[in-house]
Amino acid sequence: MLRLLPTKRLLYLLIVLLAVGFGLNFFLQTATFRMNLSQALEWIGTNPLLYMSGSLFIFCVLLLSSVIVPNTYAGPAVVSLLFLLLGIASDQKLATRGEPLFPWDLMLLKNAEGMSKITSGMISPVAIIVAAALVAGLVYLIVKLPKNRISFPLRAVLGGISVGLSAYFLVLVSSQSPVVAAMNYQNIFWNQKVNYTQNGFVYAFAGNLRQSLMEKPAGYSREAVETVAAKYAALPDAPVQAGLDEQPNILFMMNEAFFDPTRLPGYTLSEDPLTFIHGAAEQTPSGYLLSPEFGGNTANVEFEALTGLSMYFLGDGTIPYQQRLVKMSSLPSIVSILKDRGYEALALHPFDETFYNRNRVYPMLGFGRFTSEKDLPDAARLTPEGYISDKAAVDEAVSQLKAASGPAFLHLVTMQNHFPFTKGLNGPNTITVQGGLPEQKDELETYMQDAKLTDEALAYLQQELLTIKRPTIAVFWGDHLPALSAGIYTEAGWDQQPRLKHETQLMILANFDIGKEPLGSLSPAFLGPAVFKLSGQTLPAYYKLLERVREAVPGLSKQVLIGPGDSGILKELTPEQQALLDDYRLIQYDLLEGEQYAAKLMF
Repeated sequence: MLRLLPTKRLLYLLIVLLAVGFGLNFFLQTATFRMNLSQALEWIGTNPLLYMSGSLFIFCVLLLSSVIVPNTYAGPAVVSLLFLLLGIASDQKLATRGEPLFPWDLMLLKNAEGMSKITSGMISPVAIIVAAALVAGLVYLIVKLPKNRISFPLRAVLGGISVGLSAYFLVLVSSQSPVVAAMNYQNIFWNQKVNYTQNGFVYAFAGNLRQSLMEKPAGYSREAVETVAAKYAALPDAPVQAGLDEQPNILFMMNEAFFDPTRLPGYTLSEDPLTFIHGAAEQTPSGYLLSPEFGGNTANVEFEALTGLSMYFLGDGTIPYQQRLVKMSSLPSIVSILKDRGYEALALHPFDETFYNRNRVYPMLGFGRFTSEKDLPDAARLTPEGYISDKAAVDEAVSQLKAASGPAFLHLVTMQNHFPFTKGLNGPNTITVQGGLPEQKDELETYMQDAKLTDEALAYLQQELLTIKRPTIAVFWGDHLPALSAGIYTEAGWDQQPRLKHETQLMILANFDIGKEPLGSLSPAFLGPAVFKLSGQTLPAYYKLLERVREAVPGLSKQVLIGPGDSGILKELTPEQQALLDDYRLIQYDLLEGEQYAAKLMF
């Protein structure tokens, strides 16, 4: 029995761990408020039970690490450092992307080498020095603090208590138990920024560990899906462009962080960075893509474009590639539709193939070959430190289309313009920018140069299409606006104009006549039906549903809803528009989370 009694040193350890738990929780909450101490203190005063219970959870994790590692201080020191890193990462993500850190973001740790390149320049030298000092301090404390000798039986008891209480906490949070509801906890999964600021980092992060992508729609059943499928299957085929003698190649070119920077007010440029795009806009179908993302989460944009499913119905902050698609064995998409029609399906991304689990998601969607950076050792870069250039990516795409034995669908995701916008990364800047703050000048001029290079690559693509014998149609769009310094968008007045913060350039090119009807603003989920109509393809029942939704709400995102034609931003939905979205939601749930009845009925 005496072996189970705590010594004074052990009591001291428990008190220290408890204090550290409360301190770490305070730091995490301060990071949630962008290091605003007063807001963090105000939150604690309003939600004392959430703060105390969250701190006790961290205490249990620290205690568990203490009894697992022989040195009772080493484990908590490492765990404390990890919690500090979580807070710093969340603060940095809020600064660049406007959203906190989610559990699925940690999946990118396997891409540590690539992430270090992407985030180069984001972390200041001061932060690196402080982090190094903290690590050195932890090592010193581990060495100097008195050693506690805890018997194995006591370690087992303390470890069991820690595991039990930690697991109980996670179960209560994930199930939204009345116990945590009484503490004022509500999982606000549809608005994650509010979720973190209202519930605190610990509760919000823990609540997201078992977050499903969608809530089950009322009335979901096989019969309900069959009814919706029959409704849209019975619709007449949509009019398409004049038929071609052979099936055309289809190229998707999703361009990293690309938008029209000349839309930003208050700046004078020495030249137009988008001479080709602006000149061709009235000669070919063009418009704007309403991106569901801002500053990042590229995979969510291609998720919409490839599957025709919408982020509008999914929980705020979700990444379907990492949370759901990687676990699935099949999912209907434009890839599978075209493969069934005899197409070769190719994917091209000149970067790490494992980012967003593309190396696992692409084969599941039906791609037969995925070319990534490792397969392109000789691809051109504008500087040795830069990414593979857009022009080089276009060269590879055109080469693969020409080499295909039959019709091909090729999905290209570029990298040239990825954050950070470091001067000289893509060669010298040739466009000067007047206006704005002096400290923003290099960043703006670098982005203008990047945009100019992409414009030149697109002009090059137009010329290369003419060298392909098979009819070929290319859909070009920017995945999201770049993560420029927040002040740039604020000074432009775009913080109150979500449409402008989510509209990227959209243009369709071809080596055959596709007309020049404007595309307006549309969501990426509707690109499939749009290109099918222009290329003479018949629409499956699912695409007929998407066409009906597009006619009613062409811009469908959580940030803003855009109506048809010149109707502009929708303040509310009509009963007819809501009914269409209800059908859309039902089928999306069925395909993503349900039994996939629609896979056989609508594709």
